[in-house]
Amino acid sequence: MAKKLNLILLALVMTMTSAPLWASEPVKIGMITTLSTKAGYLGEDIRDGFKLAIDQEGGHLGGIPVDLMVEDDGRKPEKGKQIAERYIKKDKAKILTGIVFSNVAMAVVPKVVRQDVVYLSANAAPSKLAGKGCSPNYFSVSYQNDNLDEVVGQYVTEAGHKSVYLLAPNYPAGKDHLAGFKRYYMGEITGEVYTKLGQADYAAEIAALRAANPSAVFFFLPGGMGINFLKQYSQAGLSEQIPVYGPAFSFDERILKAVGPAALGVKNGSQWTHDLDNPANKQFVAAYRKAYGRMPTLYASQGYDTARLIGSALKAVGGKLDDMTAFKAALKKAAFESVRGNFSFGANQHPVQDLYIREVIKTDSGFTNKTVRKVFSNHVDAYLGDCKM
Repeated sequence: MAKKLNLILLALVMTMTSAPLWASEPVKIGMITTLSTKAGYLGEDIRDGFKLAIDQEGGHLGGIPVDLMVEDDGRKPEKGKQIAERYIKKDKAKILTGIVFSNVAMAVVPKVVRQDVVYLSANAAPSKLAGKGCSPNYFSVSYQNDNLDEVVGQYVTEAGHKSVYLLAPNYPAGKDHLAGFKRYYMGEITGEVYTKLGQADYAAEIAALRAANPSAVFFFLPGGMGINFLKQYSQAGLSEQIPVYGPAFSFDERILKAVGPAALGVKNGSQWTHDLDNPANKQFVAAYRKAYGRMPTLYASQGYDTARLIGSALKAVGGKLDDMTAFKAALKKAAFESVRGNFSFGANQHPVQDLYIREVIKTDSGFTNKTVRKVFSNHVDAYLGDCKM
């Protein structure tokens, strides 16, 4: 009888302890991002936005403990591939995120999604991954590359600019961004120039631009590239003569701090601004500023939303990733409060969201953006029809 009782007690103990032990196993999330080079702050903001969501839940997402692993890809595709391989093979991570640049994404994502691993983009979203290269294992939480340029193309057309000069780096995102602008701009293109990725000196491009004498300039130059171009453009005396436009990537708060008055009054396209009037955004901006002592950028907002989305799906499946089909179905529901307000996924698992024009303004604390107006509501990317999932 005593032996039987002991066996029953042992079974009860094992039953009681097995669930908490299983539940306490953190879900591993691998972040591959750019933390070095002059573009390093982009990955830093994605990481910090993501970490804020985890910190707000005391190390959890959706009530599930998580282990965020972060590594710097140095903006190098080959390094990004090596990190992804290590996360999957050694760390057994089922969730990857964080890539900033589209050339890195194109080297990493197609190989990752052929495995039983989900990749969620907190920034780079090249057209090939939205259309023919779409995958049930790939979600873009940020945008599709063209989107923030399409809204500017529409706005510049409405503003009456008859001709525009285009400038972007020669890599997948550069081509996507200019394609997006041209899709909605109805005037004349007087020049379309692709520069070296990471280029610092734009004297030759500015001279050619001056000679073309367009009525406006549209450029996509993220990170340090945008800082250098805006400063050199202003020093050349062109900022008062030919207005510049671009997507939010060239006008985030950290670029504006470095550029200063040269960016004042410039209008840019975005799906997010710190002044969007919704509860999720208000608490995010306040919490981010308290945690890091600076205004969040677009990149930080995308990192935060990506973490919140993952949390919603982890909660739905109880943290169990042995059934990735259930996890992906929960992701696709997008059952979280986005800092952008309206947010859902299209059939190609890219965002359907509102797009805005913002303007660079000066405040007592420095230069920032304010929302001017919504241009597109529930905007769908142009490659949805090419996706055959």
